[in-house]
Amino acid sequence: MPIYTLVWLRIALGILGAGDILGNGIYYHWYLDSFSGFTFRYFGFEWVHPLPEPFLSLFFIVGFGLGIAVALGWRFRITAPLFALAFTYLFLLEKAHYLNHAYLFAWLAWLLAFSPAWREWSLDVRRDPSQWTPAVPKWDVYVFPLLMGLVYFFGGINKINHDWLIEAMPLHMWLERRESMPILGPLFALKETAYVMAWGGMLLDLLCPFMLIHRRLRWVALGFLILFHATNHLIFNIGIFPYLSMVLTSMFFAPDWPLRLVKWLAARSKRIRRWRDGWVACVAHQLPAGVSSLFGSQYRGIALASLVLLHVFLPLRNYLFASDVNWSEEGHRYSWRMMLRSKQGKGDYRLVDRETGAVTLIEPADSLDRRQYYKMCTHPDMILQYAHHLRDQRASVGQDVAVYGDFTVRLNGRRYQQFIDPSVDLARTEWSWMTTKPWVLPEARE
Repeated sequence: MPIYTLVWLRIALGILGAGDILGNGIYYHWYLDSFSGFTFRYFGFEWVHPLPEPFLSLFFIVGFGLGIAVALGWRFRITAPLFALAFTYLFLLEKAHYLNHAYLFAWLAWLLAFSPAWREWSLDVRRDPSQWTPAVPKWDVYVFPLLMGLVYFFGGINKINHDWLIEAMPLHMWLERRESMPILGPLFALKETAYVMAWGGMLLDLLCPFMLIHRRLRWVALGFLILFHATNHLIFNIGIFPYLSMVLTSMFFAPDWPLRLVKWLAARSKRIRRWRDGWVACVAHQLPAGVSSLFGSQYRGIALASLVLLHVFLPLRNYLFASDVNWSEEGHRYSWRMMLRSKQGKGDYRLVDRETGAVTLIEPADSLDRRQYYKMCTHPDMILQYAHHLRDQRASVGQDVAVYGDFTVRLNGRRYQQFIDPSVDLARTEWSWMTTKPWVLPEARE
């Protein structure tokens, strides 16, 4: 299969990832100093900690450079795994910063690192033309649109719920806040607009993977997706996700379209034509090298089947719990549940000395930054993690305490309700992966 869309993906992911790493460094590290205090960590990755200065600042600079190196195809077999490792480390640094597209990007970066994406239009090939090849195993290309197809499809499945389709919530609330926008503001304020976008978004997510596979419907799907992502970018601040989605959507098209684009541009630009001719002269005399990757014939079936099964199981695992995932968060992460609910919470902890009975009230808002606090108040795993942090803090000075949480939450504009059972000692409560948490109270629907 032609390598050219894989090369395009390498360039795009390198640039997007470099910008995202540097942007996180500028905003969260140098501006907000978010990694200097307590950080929420993912279960199983509690050992991941922020580097001390000046190494954390150096990490963001080096991570940016690794992304540019990947885009240029410079020492790809070294820089690509390091780039994937850097992005994964950034993702794991703070659970309060979780974003679906960051999780997706980490997967993409590792898949790219195990692909032969450096074998064309790269500095590696420029340095050593024997590495050049115009063709790669087809699954090295197909795995990326396959993953994006799963993201779209399960994004649509997750939109099939009462609040989204019947109440057009929370979309109507979000659109109303854009009422002051010029031209489109009055249109966004209409409830009918929210219904059209809610149902249209659900149908587009469900159908677009199949439309993109169909040769004649592909351009129709692309037009709708451009409108969809442009609207999302206009209304919401969702970082690189619209750009990343469009890059991955382009992978559904003919695998040689980047080459045809370069030829078209070369026919209209002498500079591009000279660059293309010089590049062709550099590599044309070489025979294609042997190509091997993670998705070579020996491991292709196992790797692809495992990847698909994992990304089918994770979005469906919320059905294993007897709770509303939008309320309890059980099965929410890694499931492509993107912009589906609006939650606000508030609360504090009550520490009781087991020996003396002395009670201490802890306001987590006093020691957490704004984003950490608001995320924690609506996520039971983070409430439990911070309760254990308070327990361990007191244990370090010889005090044995019980920790009780008093948190209230509202979902999609409804009234605040008790979220965590205030009678449960969270200090003696452990996280369970695949069972319902009885200390998370259900939402009472009116």
